[in-house]
Amino acid sequence: MSQFDAKAATWDADPVKVARSAAVAEAIRMWVPLSRDTRGMEFGSGTGLLSFFLQPDVGQLTLVDSSEGMLAVAAQKIADGKIHNMQTLLLDLATDPMPVQRFNLIYSLMTAHHVPDTGQLLRDPHTLLEPGGYLCVADLDVEDGSFHGEGFDGHNGFERVQLGALAEKAGFSGVDFSTVFRMTRGAGDGARDYPVFLMCCRKP
Repeated sequence: MSQFDAKAATWDADPVKVARSAAVAEAIRMWVPLSRDTRGMEFGSGTGLLSFFLQPDVGQLTLVDSSEGMLAVAAQKIADGKIHNMQTLLLDLATDPMPVQRFNLIYSLMTAHHVPDTGQLLRDPHTLLEPGGYLCVADLDVEDGSFHGEGFDGHNGFERVQLGALAEKAGFSGVDFSTVFRMTRGAGDGARDYPVFLMCCRKP
């Protein structure tokens, strides 16, 4: 995770990342009935950009990431803001034991395409959610590999139908997709559009 540790200090300076997080947070609010009873977990939280947009509307939030650098920035923001309903947790869901806490909302932004086993990525939240809990995953639609470029060994986005089928196989119901943000890279004839979807579903 050294590449993310190195990027942590300047991560929040990118206005596109901030706007993307705000858009995803608003979409989650439209789908999930947030309240002071909401106990949320963001996996692959990075510096917590998305979680800080949701924080005023929920009870407790746990920011989970495997990058110490990203979580250090998040923890400093929590301290600076004197925020009492957020905490960080250094954890790699792919290799570490799952936390003992249980949640009624789990969400992520631009994390799923970095995780090799998408099925496991969906099964773990199902285990961690209380019955009736919500899972919200925001990520890229299928793209041609140009978003990350050569050398990237993750997923080049996702086919919505296939991801939805994996969510149902993991035990979720009511799978719903919406386009919540668009990123454009390049200009003129070389401009490329990268839509970001939000998949929301529920543990029965």
